[in-house]
Amino acid sequence: MRNLFAGKQTTLAIACALALGVFSASLHAQDRNPNENALLLDTRGAPVMNASQLCWHTAYGPPPAWTAGCHAEPKVLAQYVAPVAAPVAAAAPLPIYEKAAFDASVLFDSDKSALRPAGRDTLDAFLRDIRGLDSQSIVAVGYADRMGSDAANQVLSEERVDAVKTYLVDRGVAADRVQTRAVGETRPGTLAEDCKSADKASNVACMQADRRVFIEISGMRLAK
Repeated sequence: MRNLFAGKQTTLAIACALALGVFSASLHAQDRNPNENALLLDTRGAPVMNASQLCWHTAYGPPPAWTAGCHAEPKVLAQYVAPVAAPVAAAAPLPIYEKAAFDASVLFDSDKSALRPAGRDTLDAFLRDIRGLDSQSIVAVGYADRMGSDAANQVLSEERVDAVKTYLVDRGVAADRVQTRAVGETRPGTLAEDCKSADKASNVACMQADRRVFIEISGMRLAK
């Protein structure tokens, strides 16, 4: 009879605990994690555990996925981090080329083929202008005035163009890049009727433009 009474007391205690747990769960439902609403809590708000240290659950809601103190914390999988693509270097701008052409006239004294100081200055300026020019050749043509014989003027024009080529080669121009020819007095730059003074000195001055070597070059180079 005593054992039956003791059993009833135990059953009554469990029922009270369950009732208190339900009441306590409802009081704390708004302040706790939603996963904890299905746990039976005591008056202190702690989960009620059985002898095997397993939490009691109420009839409200499904069993929780995790609750601190009652369930093992879920393993956190490593978060995938997308690889960062290496920056792509900007393509280098394409070089821009331009067409260029240069020419110059080197003047000589009458019946002479030696370069004058002014002629050397003209050639030096020409060399500076053509720096960086991608060209196959330089064309140089020698001329003579109409004074003297045709044969002598032909030779004189050849000597003048050779003097210009030698100067260019001495300053770094490849010899095979300088193409030369001489035309003597056959292609004057002055008119006969303009230079027919009986005064020889006047004719010499008048025909200065015919005593020359004309050089020209054209090609492509990087635009500045």
